Amino acid sequence: MHIRPSALLACLFLVGSLAAQDDLVRKTSATATDSTGYHFTTVVSAEATPVENQASSGTCWSYAANSFIESEMLRNGGPEIHLSKIYTARMSYEDKAETYVRMHGGIGYGDGGEPHDVINMYRKYGTIPEELYTGLNYGTTKNQFGEMQAVLKGMLEAIVKAPNRGKLTPVWKKAFSSVLDAYLGPVPETFKYQGKTYTPQSFAKEVVKINPDDYYEFVSVTDKPYWQKTMMMVPDNWALELAWNVPMEDMITIIDNALRNGYTVAWGGDVSEPSFSWKNGVAWIPETPAEDLTKEQKADLFSGPKPEMKITPELRQEAFDNYTTQDDHGMQITGIAKDQAGNEWYIVKNSWGTDNDHQGYLYMTKNYVRYKTTSFMVNRKGIPADMVKKLK
Repeated sequence: MHIRPSALLACLFLVGSLAAQDDLVRKTSATATDSTGYHFTTVVSAEATPVENQASSGTCWSYAANSFIESEMLRNGGPEIHLSKIYTARMSYEDKAETYVRMHGGIGYGDGGEPHDVINMYRKYGTIPEELYTGLNYGTTKNQFGEMQAVLKGMLEAIVKAPNRGKLTPVWKKAFSSVLDAYLGPVPETFKYQGKTYTPQSFAKEVVKINPDDYYEFVSVTDKPYWQKTMMMVPDNWALELAWNVPMEDMITIIDNALRNGYTVAWGGDVSEPSFSWKNGVAWIPETPAEDLTKEQKADLFSGPKPEMKITPELRQEAFDNYTTQDDHGMQITGIAKDQAGNEWYIVKNSWGTDNDHQGYLYMTKNYVRYKTTSFMVNRKGIPADMVKKLK
């Protein structure tokens, strides 16, 4: 996702002590209360791995979609492990660099990405357990990508100028990879996991066991035909991927159907609204537009449930067109909860650590998702059957 200075990074998810009623979906009457007056009761919650912290890196997309894959592993009866988000990001940076040079610098380069990048890197390069490739290579205990990305971008800007009389050398990719080695550590060609030797590709095939073709990505825009693929028009779609365009309300229908059938959702959207609070773990859309909120209204945003603005496809499209909705961040939706007024919220897993009111999770209203989603990805088996038939 593309990160604005005004926006926080989030990949959201909520964990609780839930009583399992079947192998896929867990339901509980447990109530979560935050410091501001909200009381949430979990309705449905799919399995997920513990919350992580992306720290000073724009890798929310990798944390969100890899966490999504980890949940897919759990749903399939696989082991509960963290996959290396930095391995995925690193392989993405190398592919992105090649595209950047091929396009003579005419495409974005940076930390950001989209959920499909994780699936694409998994398909091409496999994956590695996080414990075996952390990216912490020079004494740091958390991600710090600012200097590394500045160096990499500077290299690419120099390379596309082709200073050797307009001709590129055959070794620029090796030089780029060497910088990544210096900051993140070399990628192991083979590694041992539970006593067996794997390559990243064989680990994906024999341990993770997901099929990349099972995952569909969706957008919702009014200026392109519905139920057809269209270009995902966001800056971090460096891979120029197409996604299925669906009506706004069908986004909610697909997400709800997936969650109620034990599947999670990789979500991308805007988190720059004043009614998005990481500290309080709440995101909603007030009746009053953000730019018209008074000082008193802003101070009262998180005191408890309140009426929300009615979101229409036209309002959603306007926000996308005028830049008030951008692809700030990636998150994982893992469940549904109700507040004390009976309103349904999504339970979302973040990648900012656990230092908020909900131990690293966030509650996000369906109206927030209607308004601020840029894209989302689900397992095709979580899509309602009648909608699958429309995807031709």
